[in-house]
Amino acid sequence: MSEYDIIYVTQKSIKGSALAKYLAQQPINDYQSMQPEFPNEDIMALFEGDHEEQNGKTWTLLFDGASNVMGHGIRAILISPGNQYIPMTARLCFNCTNNIAEYEACAMGIQAAIESKAKILNVYGDSALVIHQLKGEWETRDPKLIPYRAYIMGWWSILIPLNFNTFHEKITSWQMP
Repeated sequence: MSEYDIIYVTQKSIKGSALAKYLAQQPINDYQSMQPEFPNEDIMALFEGDHEEQNGKTWTLLFDGASNVMGHGIRAILISPGNQYIPMTARLCFNCTNNIAEYEACAMGIQAAIESKAKILNVYGDSALVIHQLKGEWETRDPKLIPYRAYIMGWWSILIPLNFNTFHEKITSWQMP
């Protein structure tokens, strides 16, 4: 036998409930509950005045998309003028970039707003690229993103005004030209 022989040793498994009972019997003397911090105070004030615009007819859309090795998913929340929250999620069954997932999430939310008969919509997303491209402030160069932008901009005639905002900038309403 050489000095580099591999020896397999089986590991003992611990039942989850036994571990939970053990941890419950080990109190922590200096326990402090978590205090969630929200670093962006603008988000907390997002809905204070927005719903009163246009005689209470303004809808709000919050969207987000994600793409990683675990999969691709999108989510959106549509908020009616009466503060009714309509959450939506979907898993994308095709390979895509994070920006495509963001566009898909935005499209899903806007479609839901149209189906809900919304006429005025404030759109909020965390992707500066998608929001600035939809506002027309940035050029859309990626050939994969151009059809998404064109598709979303096609709804301009249905939803007037359609306002795009990011969470990361100071939240202000913007009217498309």
